[in-house]
Amino acid sequence: EEEEDLSELPPLEDVGRPPAPPREDAQPSEQGGGEAAEDPQEWLDVLGSGLLKKKTLVPGQGVDTRPRKGQDVTVRLKAALEDGSVVEENPALTFTLGDCDVLQALDLCVQLLEMGETALIMSDAKYCYGAQGRSPDVPPNAALALEVELLGARDAPDLELLSGKEKIELANRKRERGNFFYQQADYVLAINSYDIALKVIGSSSKVDFSPDEEAELLDVKVKCLNNLAASQLKLDHYEAALKSCNLVLEHQPGNIKALFRKGKVLAQQGEYREAIPILKAALKLEPSNKTIHAELSKLVKKHADQKNVETEMYRKMLGNPRAAGAPGKCKDKLPWSIPWKWLFGATAIALGGVALSVVIAARN
Repeated sequence: EEEEDLSELPPLEDVGRPPAPPREDAQPSEQGGGEAAEDPQEWLDVLGSGLLKKKTLVPGQGVDTRPRKGQDVTVRLKAALEDGSVVEENPALTFTLGDCDVLQALDLCVQLLEMGETALIMSDAKYCYGAQGRSPDVPPNAALALEVELLGARDAPDLELLSGKEKIELANRKRERGNFFYQQADYVLAINSYDIALKVIGSSSKVDFSPDEEAELLDVKVKCLNNLAASQLKLDHYEAALKSCNLVLEHQPGNIKALFRKGKVLAQQGEYREAIPILKAALKLEPSNKTIHAELSKLVKKHADQKNVETEMYRKMLGNPRAAGAPGKCKDKLPWSIPWKWLFGATAIALGGVALSVVIAARN
């Protein structure tokens, strides 16, 4: 019931989910297990689970030449399936180590490589392309064998010195990586990538940008915030998602995706009265949107049910005091009290007697 209809309102900007037809012939990875059994001393179990292993093929220049997180590294990469089919080959792949810019298997293991070292990495699908695979060459749940050589490592460029074009390209790369993780349903890593992209955009600069570059940076920022809110909503991080939506609306009050998600967040928190006008505002901007129609109808019904429950609760709270037993309690606490009707009658008789005495005295 809570799933979005993505056909009308895609959860991410500029993202289309790639087709990943199920493969009946896909089998769990066994390659590497046999080799590890033959020469276990040569394999390093990186995570201790047996799902990610590394073996040195050509030694490097020493442990002190290993790259550090945050550095830009360049590697030679060759990736193949269990049957030996090569699915990727890159003589000089460059990425920021630790930013999850590449496959997790690669990001985790390159930190353990020495300069000039060539290693064989056997990885379960979990640390590659996961249950969805990569159409058309990597089937779902496919393990990969990665042959990697560390060619170089250098400190990442100073964000303050990037030109407008360079900053836009870097932020977009991080955002697109977040989109990849979102498609893989790995929302934690998606959030990480969007946060890095926003950090790039928000960094101070010693370079002047043109108005067009400023506008493009703002556009990338809004996309990242919208995608961030979508990921946070998937993880039920409602306060964080609400903050992301509000940041979008500060820049673009009429952003339909931010309005829609803000309404959903408020609805998840039970704030139907606040959520309904926000969804109505989104629907006014796009009257034909079926997803917003469906969500708004659902909220109106929930709000009506909530009001009925509240009305019944108030009726019980403010019902007939006699039925609630209040007089009985007072009677128990004050057993000597006189009924008010008797007291009123006695007072009337006394006043009547006084009046009669005055009249008689006056006549005398």
